[in-house]
Amino acid sequence: MVTVTDSQTPKILDVAIGLDATGMRPEFDSLGQVDVPADRYWGAQTQRSLEHFNIGHDLMPPELYHAYGYVKKAAAVVNTAAGRLPAWKGQLIERVCDEVIGGKLDSEFPLYVWQTGSGTQSNMNLNEVISNRCIQLVGGALGSQEPVHPNDHVNMGQSSNDTFPTAMHVAAYTMATAKTIPALKALRDAIDAKSKQWAGVVKIGRTHLEDATPLTVGQEWSGYAGALDDAIAEVEHATAGLRVLAMGGTAVGTGLNAPPGFGEQVAAQIAKMTGAPYQAAVNNFTAQGTLDRMVRAHAGLKAAAVSLFKIANDLRWLGSGPRTGIHELIFPANEPGSSIMPGKVNPTQAEAMLMVAIQVIASDVAVTMGGAEGNFELNAFRPILINNYLHSALIMADMCDHFRQYMIEGTNLNHTKLKENIDRSVMMVTALSPIIGYDKAAAISYYAIDHDLTLKEAALAKGVNEELYDKVVDPLALTHPGTADVISTPRAS
Repeated sequence: MVTVTDSQTPKILDVAIGLDATGMRPEFDSLGQVDVPADRYWGAQTQRSLEHFNIGHDLMPPELYHAYGYVKKAAAVVNTAAGRLPAWKGQLIERVCDEVIGGKLDSEFPLYVWQTGSGTQSNMNLNEVISNRCIQLVGGALGSQEPVHPNDHVNMGQSSNDTFPTAMHVAAYTMATAKTIPALKALRDAIDAKSKQWAGVVKIGRTHLEDATPLTVGQEWSGYAGALDDAIAEVEHATAGLRVLAMGGTAVGTGLNAPPGFGEQVAAQIAKMTGAPYQAAVNNFTAQGTLDRMVRAHAGLKAAAVSLFKIANDLRWLGSGPRTGIHELIFPANEPGSSIMPGKVNPTQAEAMLMVAIQVIASDVAVTMGGAEGNFELNAFRPILINNYLHSALIMADMCDHFRQYMIEGTNLNHTKLKENIDRSVMMVTALSPIIGYDKAAAISYYAIDHDLTLKEAALAKGVNEELYDKVVDPLALTHPGTADVISTPRAS
């Protein structure tokens, strides 16, 4: 094996990722020696965590480690520029960080969510992997921690207490802006397109699950598009708070062992590398003692989940049937709906959306409770927050894409059912109320229901002039009260 000192610039080997070794390899930390699998890059602290916290099947999300790669790379750039790291060593760390960011070392991050609440073990997992991969690239002995030390070099000027929440913010912001918000916007646009397509198609509205006055299908769907407009605005606002990074506070927010300006410089490098406008927190005691920005960011997702739940639930009821339900909407037949009932087709995309919304809403409880447990100078419930946030953001994004593609875009109207409902509705009597009075209008409504008559038949039977009725009770005109001329759009399918 090659021995390298800081004053030397070693030859960097062209070695592919991977270790062709069997058995166990000795590694060490401040507590002593630990044997680790010889075909893995991690070290002693990772192995200890695997033994002490092998709880369930929930592993730390890979997106967190990719984000952490930016943190370590940015720190190496700043430390190298200041002369604290030899140039070759800093550049070597940067190279391995690029492998981390690109997901090429994902199999080396095996730790569970249920670990130390500060995220120290995941930070050290990353430090150890980067260290040993660097050592491999210069022909050194893995486990020697020379010439690249996991703490002294990879973690230089850093603490888990400031780097882990920094990586949390980068991972969450990246997920939200790259996947979740675009998916919400695409779904909103698809719903808005249907709203415009059906702008002139009249239907009977419902309040309290009972018949109400008419509106157009386009108006109803515009309500869904508007709800998503509001939800997206809130998610964007809450997500923007994640651009503030805890970097530079080290252990308790004072910045001990970090040079002046280190947090600001690292944040600027992360911004340059990612293209997102990150900046260092003004108050590191807030940034490390709380996870309030993460709580607010997840609350934005929860609020969006409430809107998505309402939309999906409405649609599955409006499509219920085909013979004994509301059945105003006709959904794409994506797959058979029953293992026993031939020909059955179910609103499965809506059901999946409801389940995703429920999961996001439930996760918000865990995020809220974890966020509240910020004791003194450290919130020690970070893993559960980032795991829940990334999970919520990912399933919401994927679900919005599926809901749009496999349900919204292929949904059509049942014009026969819509017309039947218009013909049999009695709540359009509301339009007569200002002319004949509320009580007489109510009597007509009850009479129509009791005698199974159309509203017009009941109105004429109760003495309303037919010409007056036809002028006042115009379903399409009632969807735009106060408008003299309502132009019907072509009937759409």
